[in-house]
Amino acid sequence: MPNDSKQESGSQHTQSSRPQQIQTPIRIMQMDCPTEETLLRKKLGGMASVTALEFNLMQRVLFVTHDAEALSSILDAVHSLGFTPEVANSPSAQPEQTSEPIRPWWPLAVAGLAAVGSESATWAGLTSWIPAVLALFAVLICGLTTYKKGWISISNGNLNINALMSIAVTGALALGQWPEAAMVMVLFTLAELIEAKSLDRARHAIKGLMELTPEHATVLQSDGSWSECEAAGVQINARIRVRPGERIALDGKIVSGQSTLNQAPITGESLPVEKSMGDEVFAGTINEAGSFEYVVTATADASTLARIILAVEQAQGARSPTQRFVDQFARIYTPIVFVIAILVAILPPLLVDGNWNGWIYKALVLLVIACPCALVISTPVTIVSGLAAAARHGILIKGGVYLEKGRKLRWLALDKTGTITYGKPVQTDFVSLNGWDETEVRILAASLASRSDHPVSAALLAQAEHDGIALREVRDFGALPGLGTQGRIGDKLYHLGNHRLIHSLGRCDLQLEAQLSALEEQGKTVILLTDEHSVHGFFAMADTVKETSRQAIAELHQLGIRTFMLTGDNVHTAKSIAAQVGIDETHGDLMPEDKLQAIVSKLGDGAVGMVGDGINDAPALARSDIGFAMGAAGTGTAIETADVALMDDDLRKLPRFVILSRATHTILIQNIVVALGIKAIFLTLTLLGLGTMWMAVFADVGASLLVIANGMRLLRK
Repeated sequence: MPNDSKQESGSQHTQSSRPQQIQTPIRIMQMDCPTEETLLRKKLGGMASVTALEFNLMQRVLFVTHDAEALSSILDAVHSLGFTPEVANSPSAQPEQTSEPIRPWWPLAVAGLAAVGSESATWAGLTSWIPAVLALFAVLICGLTTYKKGWISISNGNLNINALMSIAVTGALALGQWPEAAMVMVLFTLAELIEAKSLDRARHAIKGLMELTPEHATVLQSDGSWSECEAAGVQINARIRVRPGERIALDGKIVSGQSTLNQAPITGESLPVEKSMGDEVFAGTINEAGSFEYVVTATADASTLARIILAVEQAQGARSPTQRFVDQFARIYTPIVFVIAILVAILPPLLVDGNWNGWIYKALVLLVIACPCALVISTPVTIVSGLAAAARHGILIKGGVYLEKGRKLRWLALDKTGTITYGKPVQTDFVSLNGWDETEVRILAASLASRSDHPVSAALLAQAEHDGIALREVRDFGALPGLGTQGRIGDKLYHLGNHRLIHSLGRCDLQLEAQLSALEEQGKTVILLTDEHSVHGFFAMADTVKETSRQAIAELHQLGIRTFMLTGDNVHTAKSIAAQVGIDETHGDLMPEDKLQAIVSKLGDGAVGMVGDGINDAPALARSDIGFAMGAAGTGTAIETADVALMDDDLRKLPRFVILSRATHTILIQNIVVALGIKAIFLTLTLLGLGTMWMAVFADVGASLLVIANGMRLLRK
């Protein structure tokens, strides 16, 4: 369901004052542009049983919120407009992707030859009935569909391009402009065909993602054998084997083997990623080297790739600010030009020279110019291309409003752990004190750390295991909340804990204090090993900064975006990390409500973005103008709730997003200027007596193709 549905439809459930409400998605293959949308709005909007209409023109889907018993009457109303509706199996489902029937090309070719023949007969001075017959034949063979649509439009009180073209061609025939009437209808039919094919390219910009997952997977059977099965039918917890070079069919977790995977379709990462037992794999990614087996964690319709595709399709239905402006402008533009055409046809002959045929012809040309299709179609094509381009690079944008707003970012707040840093401490320093043997100190500390699940203890233990340190048995182990741990090794009681623990035990002298303070000012966390009498040694841990974070912050600064870090860590650690990556401002020792206040303090000074994990930083993410969720691959909550989801943990996607947003805005402005500029030029030429009907058709289709091609340039970024 489109993102802006809450704004447009209000409640979609049972209301106390009316029957139960449901929402039904209806695919209408003939619904290509605002021409059809306007017809449907007028027809269905007047029905008492319909409470909301939402249009996704790029996917040709109409979402109707209506009384539960009214679906058949709604479908009949759609049929009466000459459309063929297709209903999904359930109100919440996306309709099946169906293809529009291919129209035969030969009637248009024959009509084109007849139109050329009419022009040639007129030029050669043949009997007048010959060009007339050829022209009528051309109009009938390729223009009946246009006339039918035009009549439906007029009978429903709407002036769309089909109605305007039908009036214009009929007027030209009535004035005896046989060759021109025929050529205009042929050109218009050809233009519609070209425009439809161009729109299909934009419409299917995300289709490549759908084709990434294989249809079959090698599944372990109950008898121990392996068999190829349809991926769509494989259930959760099934075991799948993947050979080198194969695409992953379903999301899952590796239980045997290891390999390198190309995850670019999901995360946009350019380099393969090492995967081993316990790691997640995603449908659509490519197994490059080894062979492995994994257990399925999501069915085909609930995979990460499926959620990405659904999110992009839904985002296409959410109108951006520019698109809403253009739609409102188009509703005013067409009636104004139509009124001008009527005045041009009537006033000059009455007030100036009495040349009715000449001024009526000019009015007919104005009717062709009155169609705003190029203007209106330019915005959704551009927005969809931008959304698809972002998705291909692992940036999932939840609507055109955020794609456009990205260019306005002036401040970007970043969480520290897992965003700027890896979020996994590593051991950086070790010092043995009071003459204790280094190996003995490491054995004792690692033995205590092995009984704790704290990240700092895990870092100490990981380094010890890497260096081949043997562990000893720990008895009477106990955790000391906020301080550390204790336990007996052999016949002695040992403590492994933080700076506060040593103070509480009264074992911190001035020399040790100076050493610890120096490390803590570098942003490191220190843990110490002590027995009942003295400190044996200490270990320093630090959360390491991602190399990509430094580059990302530098690129953001080049784009004129200032950065500030929000973290719950101590101020020393925060300042150290900020200095390493070049962040402008640092705020440490923050609770979630403090992060929220930091965001609020920046509001009003340009748009403010917040980058976090989407859970601990929820208040700040919600209050910011754009909330960015890091590492959203495989995280359904982040994909569904974030304004922008970065599918991996690479902050360099942030400047890419801003650059794409700015490029999208530039192209939107270019398209609006081109569409309105061409209309203005031909409006002026017509009023000066220099414009012709076939020129107006060329201008209309030319403008449409130009804005479509310009918008689709984003797919190459």
